[in-house]
Amino acid sequence: MKKKTSSPKTAESGKLKKALSCWQLYILLIPALIWLIVFAYYPMYGLIIAFKDFKGRMGIMGSPWADPIFKYFKMFFSTSIAMTAIKNTIVISLESLIIGFPIPVIFALLLNQVQRSGPRRIIQTISYAPYFMSNVVVVSLISVLFSANGLVNHAVMGAGGKAIMFTSLPEYFRKLFIGSNIWQTMGFNAIIFIAALTAISPEYYEAATMDGASRFQKILYIDLPLIMPTIILMLILQVGNIMNVGYEKAYLMQNGTNTTVSEIISTYVYKVGLQTAQYSFATAVGLFNSVVNFIILVITNAVAKKTSDISIF
Repeated sequence: MKKKTSSPKTAESGKLKKALSCWQLYILLIPALIWLIVFAYYPMYGLIIAFKDFKGRMGIMGSPWADPIFKYFKMFFSTSIAMTAIKNTIVISLESLIIGFPIPVIFALLLNQVQRSGPRRIIQTISYAPYFMSNVVVVSLISVLFSANGLVNHAVMGAGGKAIMFTSLPEYFRKLFIGSNIWQTMGFNAIIFIAALTAISPEYYEAATMDGASRFQKILYIDLPLIMPTIILMLILQVGNIMNVGYEKAYLMQNGTNTTVSEIISTYVYKVGLQTAQYSFATAVGLFNSVVNFIILVITNAVAKKTSDISIF
Protein backbone atom coordinates (compact mmCIF):
# COMPACT_ATOMS: atom_id res chain seq x y z
CA MET A 1 0.00 0.00 0.00
CA LYS A 2 1.17 3.48 -0.82
CA LYS A 3 1.47 5.92 2.04
CA LYS A 4 -0.68 9.02 1.77
CA THR A 5 1.37 12.18 1.55
CA SER A 6 -0.07 15.57 2.31
CA SER A 7 -0.02 18.05 -0.57
CA PRO A 8 1.63 21.47 -0.19
CA LYS A 9 -1.81 23.10 -0.28
CA THR A 10 -3.00 20.91 2.60
CA ALA A 11 0.11 21.75 4.64
CA GLU A 12 -0.36 25.48 4.01
CA SER A 13 -4.02 25.37 4.99
CA GLY A 14 -3.04 23.51 8.17
CA LYS A 15 -0.56 26.26 9.08
CA LEU A 16 -3.17 28.94 8.32
CA LYS A 17 -5.74 27.25 10.57
CA LYS A 18 -3.15 26.98 13.34
CA ALA A 19 -2.32 30.67 12.98
CA LEU A 20 -5.98 31.70 12.99
CA SER A 21 -6.61 29.68 16.12
CA CYS A 22 -4.14 32.00 17.95
CA TRP A 23 -5.68 35.26 16.66
CA GLN A 24 -5.76 36.74 20.18
CA LEU A 25 -1.95 36.65 20.35
CA TYR A 26 -1.67 38.50 17.03
CA ILE A 27 -4.01 41.22 18.33
CA LEU A 28 -1.71 41.67 21.33
CA LEU A 29 1.17 42.06 18.88
CA ILE A 30 -0.46 45.00 17.03
CA PRO A 31 0.55 47.79 19.51
CA ALA A 32 4.20 46.64 19.38
CA LEU A 33 4.13 46.59 15.56
CA ILE A 34 2.62 50.08 15.45
CA TRP A 35 5.32 51.37 17.82
CA LEU A 36 8.03 49.72 15.69
CA ILE A 37 6.69 51.22 12.45
CA VAL A 38 6.16 54.73 13.84
CA PHE A 39 9.36 55.07 15.88
CA ALA A 40 11.83 52.74 14.11
CA TYR A 41 10.94 52.45 10.40
CA TYR A 42 9.10 55.69 9.56
CA PRO A 43 12.01 57.92 10.78
CA MET A 44 14.28 56.19 8.22
CA TYR A 45 12.59 58.42 5.65
CA GLY A 46 14.52 61.32 7.20
CA LEU A 47 17.88 59.80 6.19
CA ILE A 48 17.45 61.59 2.85
CA ILE A 49 18.43 64.77 4.71
CA ALA A 50 22.04 63.53 4.79
CA PHE A 51 22.19 63.97 0.99
CA LYS A 52 20.32 67.29 0.84
CA ASP A 53 20.87 70.93 1.77
CA PHE A 54 17.95 70.72 4.15
CA LYS A 55 15.88 73.84 4.74
CA GLY A 56 13.12 73.60 7.33
CA ARG A 57 10.72 75.86 5.44
CA MET A 58 11.11 73.78 2.27
CA GLY A 59 10.70 70.37 3.87
CA ILE A 60 12.64 67.19 3.17
CA MET A 61 11.52 66.60 -0.41
CA GLY A 62 11.49 70.30 -1.30
CA SER A 63 15.06 70.92 -0.17
CA PRO A 64 17.73 70.81 -2.93
CA TRP A 65 20.14 67.92 -3.22
CA ALA A 66 23.63 68.55 -1.85
CA ASP A 67 26.35 69.27 -4.39
CA PRO A 68 28.30 67.04 -4.34
CA ILE A 69 25.91 64.39 -3.03
CA PHE A 70 28.32 63.31 -0.24
CA LYS A 71 29.06 66.90 0.75
CA TYR A 72 28.28 66.48 4.46
CA PHE A 73 30.18 63.20 4.78
CA LYS A 74 33.26 64.90 3.35
CA MET A 75 32.67 67.85 5.67
CA PHE A 76 32.70 65.52 8.69
CA PHE A 77 35.97 63.82 7.74
CA SER A 78 37.60 67.14 6.87
CA THR A 79 37.14 68.54 10.39
CA SER A 80 40.05 68.28 12.80
CA ILE A 81 37.94 66.76 15.57
CA ALA A 82 36.36 63.99 13.45
CA MET A 83 39.13 61.39 13.83
CA THR A 84 39.50 62.22 17.53
CA ALA A 85 35.76 61.66 18.06
CA ILE A 86 35.82 58.35 16.15
CA LYS A 87 38.91 57.17 18.04
CA ASN A 88 37.45 58.10 21.45
CA THR A 89 34.15 56.38 20.60
CA ILE A 90 35.90 53.15 19.56
CA VAL A 91 38.27 53.14 22.56
CA ILE A 92 35.47 53.73 25.09
CA SER A 93 33.28 51.08 23.41
CA LEU A 94 36.06 48.47 23.28
CA GLU A 95 37.09 49.07 26.88
CA SER A 96 33.45 48.91 27.98
CA LEU A 97 33.02 45.64 26.07
CA ILE A 98 36.21 43.99 27.37
CA ILE A 99 35.75 45.08 30.98
CA GLY A 100 31.97 45.32 31.24
CA PHE A 101 30.64 42.36 29.24
CA PRO A 102 31.93 39.52 31.48
CA ILE A 103 30.71 41.17 34.71
CA PRO A 104 26.94 40.52 34.24
CA VAL A 105 27.78 36.90 33.31
CA ILE A 106 29.89 36.45 36.46
CA PHE A 107 27.23 38.18 38.56
CA ALA A 108 24.51 35.87 37.17
CA LEU A 109 26.65 32.77 37.85
CA LEU A 110 27.33 33.86 41.43
CA LEU A 111 23.71 34.85 42.07
CA ASN A 112 22.61 31.45 40.80
CA GLN A 113 24.55 29.90 43.69
CA VAL A 114 22.42 31.76 46.27
CA GLN A 115 19.82 29.17 47.24
CA ARG A 116 17.71 31.17 49.71
CA SER A 117 15.04 33.24 47.95
CA GLY A 118 15.08 36.15 50.44
CA PRO A 119 18.73 37.20 50.09
CA ARG A 120 18.55 36.48 46.37
CA ARG A 121 15.65 38.91 45.87
CA ILE A 122 17.37 41.60 47.93
CA ILE A 123 20.58 41.27 45.89
CA GLN A 124 18.62 41.39 42.61
CA THR A 125 16.68 44.49 43.66
CA ILE A 126 19.83 46.33 44.77
CA SER A 127 21.65 45.42 41.54
CA TYR A 128 18.73 46.44 39.27
CA ALA A 129 18.05 49.80 40.98
CA PRO A 130 20.91 51.87 39.40
CA TYR A 131 19.64 51.05 35.89
CA PHE A 132 16.55 53.17 36.49
CA MET A 133 18.51 56.23 37.61
CA SER A 134 18.81 59.07 35.09
CA ASN A 135 22.26 59.98 33.83
CA VAL A 136 21.88 63.39 35.48
CA VAL A 137 21.60 61.71 38.89
CA VAL A 138 24.53 59.38 38.15
CA VAL A 139 26.80 62.27 37.07
CA SER A 140 25.73 64.18 40.18
CA LEU A 141 26.79 61.20 42.30
CA ILE A 142 30.13 61.09 40.49
CA SER A 143 30.63 64.79 41.29
CA VAL A 144 29.74 64.29 44.95
CA LEU A 145 32.16 61.38 45.25
CA PHE A 146 35.05 62.36 42.96
CA SER A 147 35.13 66.17 42.69
CA ALA A 148 37.93 68.21 44.29
CA ASN A 149 35.85 68.53 47.47
CA GLY A 150 34.23 65.11 47.11
CA LEU A 151 34.08 62.28 49.60
CA VAL A 152 36.91 60.32 47.97
CA ASN A 153 39.30 63.30 48.10
CA HIS A 154 38.32 63.97 51.71
CA ALA A 155 39.33 60.37 52.49
CA VAL A 156 42.58 60.75 50.51
CA MET A 157 43.51 63.99 52.30
CA GLY A 158 42.49 62.49 55.63
CA ALA A 159 45.03 59.73 54.99
CA GLY A 160 47.74 62.34 54.35
CA GLY A 161 47.56 62.39 50.54
CA LYS A 162 46.89 65.18 48.05
CA ALA A 163 43.54 65.84 46.40
CA ILE A 164 43.20 64.34 42.90
CA MET A 165 41.15 66.12 40.23
CA PHE A 166 39.26 62.99 39.13
CA THR A 167 36.55 64.85 37.21
CA SER A 168 38.96 67.17 35.38
CA LEU A 169 42.02 65.10 34.48
CA PRO A 170 41.67 63.31 31.09
CA GLU A 171 43.20 60.06 32.38
CA TYR A 172 40.32 59.53 34.80
CA PHE A 173 37.42 60.25 32.40
CA ARG A 174 37.21 56.76 30.88
CA LYS A 175 37.63 55.08 34.27
CA LEU A 176 34.73 57.06 35.74
CA PHE A 177 32.59 56.73 32.61
CA ILE A 178 33.05 52.97 32.17
CA GLY A 179 32.95 52.24 35.92
CA SER A 180 29.66 54.11 36.37
CA ASN A 181 28.22 52.36 33.28
CA ILE A 182 29.07 48.95 34.72
CA TRP A 183 27.52 49.90 38.07
CA GLN A 184 24.37 51.12 36.30
CA THR A 185 23.82 48.21 33.91
CA MET A 186 25.34 45.15 35.62
CA GLY A 187 22.17 43.93 37.33
CA PHE A 188 19.85 44.66 34.42
CA ASN A 189 22.14 43.05 31.82
CA ALA A 190 22.40 39.95 34.00
CA ILE A 191 18.64 39.27 33.72
CA ILE A 192 18.91 37.32 30.46
CA PHE A 193 21.77 35.19 31.83
CA ILE A 194 19.84 34.52 35.04
CA ALA A 195 16.86 33.42 32.91
CA ALA A 196 19.11 31.08 30.90
CA LEU A 197 20.49 29.57 34.13
CA THR A 198 17.02 28.94 35.57
CA ALA A 199 16.17 26.95 32.42
CA ILE A 200 18.92 24.38 33.15
CA SER A 201 17.46 21.07 34.30
CA PRO A 202 18.13 20.24 38.01
CA GLU A 203 19.06 16.70 36.91
CA TYR A 204 22.47 17.97 35.75
CA TYR A 205 23.25 19.33 39.21
CA GLU A 206 21.98 16.17 40.93
CA ALA A 207 24.20 13.99 38.75
CA ALA A 208 27.18 16.29 39.37
CA THR A 209 26.57 16.20 43.15
CA MET A 210 26.50 12.39 43.08
CA ASP A 211 29.85 12.46 41.26
CA GLY A 212 31.28 14.71 44.00
CA ALA A 213 31.54 17.89 41.93
CA SER A 214 32.20 21.14 43.80
CA ARG A 215 30.25 24.36 43.20
CA PHE A 216 33.04 25.75 41.05
CA GLN A 217 33.09 22.58 38.94
CA LYS A 218 29.31 22.82 38.45
CA ILE A 219 29.73 26.39 37.22
CA LEU A 220 32.62 25.41 34.95
CA TYR A 221 31.17 22.24 33.44
CA ILE A 222 27.38 22.78 33.62
CA ASP A 223 26.43 26.46 33.86
CA LEU A 224 28.94 27.99 31.45
CA PRO A 225 28.58 25.45 28.60
CA LEU A 226 24.77 25.50 28.75
CA ILE A 227 24.46 29.30 28.72
CA MET A 228 27.26 29.76 26.17
CA PRO A 229 24.83 30.19 23.21
CA THR A 230 23.15 33.05 25.10
CA ILE A 231 26.54 34.60 25.92
CA ILE A 232 27.62 34.47 22.26
CA LEU A 233 24.35 36.00 21.02
CA MET A 234 24.60 38.84 23.52
CA LEU A 235 28.26 39.38 22.59
CA ILE A 236 27.33 39.66 18.89
CA LEU A 237 24.71 42.28 19.70
CA GLN A 238 27.14 44.22 21.92
CA VAL A 239 29.88 44.20 19.26
CA GLY A 240 27.33 45.29 16.63
CA ASN A 241 26.55 48.31 18.79
CA ILE A 242 30.17 49.28 19.30
CA MET A 243 29.95 52.72 17.65
CA ASN A 244 26.98 53.80 19.76
CA VAL A 245 27.98 55.56 22.96
CA GLY A 246 25.16 57.59 24.49
CA TYR A 247 25.91 61.31 24.54
CA GLU A 248 24.04 62.21 27.76
CA LYS A 249 26.56 61.03 30.35
CA ALA A 250 29.61 61.90 28.24
CA TYR A 251 28.23 65.40 27.62
CA LEU A 252 27.43 65.94 31.30
CA MET A 253 30.89 64.72 32.38
CA GLN A 254 32.65 66.82 29.74
CA ASN A 255 34.59 69.95 30.61
CA GLY A 256 37.30 72.11 29.07
CA THR A 257 40.15 69.99 30.37
CA ASN A 258 39.04 66.49 29.30
CA THR A 259 37.61 67.04 25.80
CA THR A 260 40.61 65.29 24.23
CA VAL A 261 39.24 61.98 25.53
CA SER A 262 35.57 62.80 26.17
CA GLU A 263 34.59 64.14 22.74
CA ILE A 264 32.78 61.24 21.05
CA ILE A 265 30.69 61.07 17.88
CA SER A 266 27.36 61.54 19.65
CA THR A 267 28.49 64.62 21.64
CA TYR A 268 30.11 66.08 18.52
CA VAL A 269 26.90 65.61 16.52
CA TYR A 270 24.84 67.17 19.30
CA LYS A 271 27.05 70.26 19.58
CA VAL A 272 27.91 70.86 15.93
CA GLY A 273 24.90 69.34 14.18
CA LEU A 274 21.94 70.07 16.43
CA GLN A 275 22.85 73.10 18.55
CA THR A 276 23.78 75.03 15.41
CA ALA A 277 20.82 73.59 13.41
CA GLN A 278 23.05 71.81 10.84
CA TYR A 279 20.56 68.98 10.41
CA SER A 280 22.01 67.58 7.19
CA PHE A 281 25.46 67.37 8.77
CA ALA A 282 24.10 65.68 11.92
CA THR A 283 22.13 63.15 9.84
CA ALA A 284 25.16 62.34 7.68
CA VAL A 285 27.30 61.59 10.74
CA GLY A 286 24.51 59.51 12.30
CA LEU A 287 24.11 57.53 9.06
CA PHE A 288 27.85 56.90 8.89
CA ASN A 289 27.70 55.61 12.48
CA SER A 290 24.79 53.26 11.72
CA VAL A 291 26.39 51.86 8.56
CA VAL A 292 29.64 51.09 10.41
CA ASN A 293 27.66 49.39 13.18
CA PHE A 294 25.76 47.29 10.64
CA ILE A 295 28.95 46.17 8.87
CA ILE A 296 30.57 45.21 12.19
CA LEU A 297 27.41 43.29 13.19
CA VAL A 298 27.34 41.31 9.94
CA ILE A 299 31.07 40.45 10.18
CA THR A 300 30.81 39.44 13.86
CA ASN A 301 27.74 37.32 13.15
CA ALA A 302 29.50 35.56 10.25
CA VAL A 303 32.59 34.83 12.39
CA ALA A 304 30.45 33.49 15.26
CA LYS A 305 28.44 31.31 12.88
CA LYS A 306 31.59 29.84 11.34
CA THR A 307 33.43 29.22 14.61
CA SER A 308 30.60 28.19 16.97
CA ASP A 309 27.59 27.62 14.67
CA ILE A 310 25.67 30.20 16.72
CA SER A 311 24.34 33.37 15.12
CA ILE A 312 21.45 35.82 15.21
CA PHE A 313 20.69 35.36 11.49
